[in-house]
Amino acid sequence: MGILEKIAEIEKEMSRTQKNKATEYHIGLLKAKLARYRTMLLEPSSKSGGKGEGFDVMKSGDARVAMIGFPSVGKSTFLSKATETRSESANYEFTTLTCIPGKIHYKGANIQLLDLPGIIEGAAQGKGRGRQVIAVAKTADLILMMLDASKGEKQKELLEKELESVGIRLNSRKPNIYFKVKKGGGISFNATCKLTHLNEKLVYVILHDYKIHNAEVLVREDCTVDEFIDVILGNRKYIKCLYCYNKIDQISLEEVDRLAREPNSVVCSCEMDLNMDYLIEKIWTTLDLLRVYTKRRGEYPDFEGGLILRNNSTIEHVCHHIHRTLVDDFKYALVWGTSAKHQPQRVGLNHVVETEDVIQIVKKI
Repeated sequence: MGILEKIAEIEKEMSRTQKNKATEYHIGLLKAKLARYRTMLLEPSSKSGGKGEGFDVMKSGDARVAMIGFPSVGKSTFLSKATETRSESANYEFTTLTCIPGKIHYKGANIQLLDLPGIIEGAAQGKGRGRQVIAVAKTADLILMMLDASKGEKQKELLEKELESVGIRLNSRKPNIYFKVKKGGGISFNATCKLTHLNEKLVYVILHDYKIHNAEVLVREDCTVDEFIDVILGNRKYIKCLYCYNKIDQISLEEVDRLAREPNSVVCSCEMDLNMDYLIEKIWTTLDLLRVYTKRRGEYPDFEGGLILRNNSTIEHVCHHIHRTLVDDFKYALVWGTSAKHQPQRVGLNHVVETEDVIQIVKKI
């Protein structure tokens, strides 16, 4: 029996098993097995075949956004309109057959936008070059899920299911669980809060299924069985996702209003250039980037350029952004802006900068 057959058998058994107090250990064990088989499915096989055309694109710019969606939902049209890159678009499916990169220039930032081929149901099992598409999506800072506004919520559910089955967790953070495998001493389990989904016996059962007999587990929040399995595997990607409903010119105003009020959602029409500016602005705010400026001693700040950084960046990140050897000669920095207690404030490498700060780096003599 192959891995796909085993996965199908476990999913069938989970669907026919009633969820109650008596079956929670059995379901927990099935979930652990299912996660293990899915991980095995994604690992490359030892038999190496001929090399095919890869999707690997060198990461460039300040952030990477990957567009994912079913065929013919407007991904290539958006890439052509938002960037200077031309991507072939037509009225038939699978127009794009490889990864096409473009670049959005917005507020001084260079955001890399990837137009990936349309994925189909069963992409997680490798159908329609799905594995290559999902592998590129794992490297992105933001997933832009392109959806056809005229086709209902089913497409969104299918895409979320495909991404979840390969270890991509959308709009969620890593569970607050401390987990460490030890060489001896058995399993030590502790919790700092009341647990409604997990208990000590269930944790033991799951760990034994993964052949882990010596470990330390500290649960700091009320987590589910799936979240605990994610921590054990340690290969999950937690990525922000923005849902873009395209082709709003084909639906009613009431439906547009309903979709626009959904969380993490934007409505637009790429063909008719409706709401495109707001979509790019929403990508910028969801990426959570900030802009800081530098100045030389005795001169005015350079407000023309500026540095684009991730949120919660420190002075050390600023130094690395300017030059990788600057940290070795760093003495202190002067900061003007909202992150400073007084203007200017003398700070060290661990000072967290905020947007629109002005920074002067002082080197050792």
